[in-house]
Amino acid sequence: MAKWTPKHEAPEPLEGPVVATITGGTILWFVLFLAQLPFYGWFDDHGHLWWLWTCLAGAGLGLIGIWYVRKRDAAIKRDAAAEASADTRAKASTSDSPDVADPVTE
Repeated sequence: MAKWTPKHEAPEPLEGPVVATITGGTILWFVLFLAQLPFYGWFDDHGHLWWLWTCLAGAGLGLIGIWYVRKRDAAIKRDAAAEASADTRAKASTSDSPDVADPVTE
C-alpha cells in the first residue's frame, strides 16, 4: 500500500472569536437539554433517552472547551505582549546607546 502524500499546502487555520463561538455552542447544548427535559418520559418510552444525555454531555464538554480556549486566548495575548515589549526594548537600546567600542579590539 502506497503512502498518501498531499498535493497542495494545508490552508492557514481560521482565527476568529473562538471564546464566543465555544460559549455560544455550550449555551445551545444546554438550552437543548432543558427543552427536551419535559419530554423525558416520551424519550424513555421510545428508546431515545440518549438524545437528552447527548445534549447534557455537549454542555459539559463545552464548559471544558470554554476553560481551554480562554486559557489559550490569554496565552496568545501574553505572548504577543511579551514580544511587543521585547521589540520595544530592543529598539530603545539600539537607538539610545552611543557607539560602543569593542573591548576585545582595544
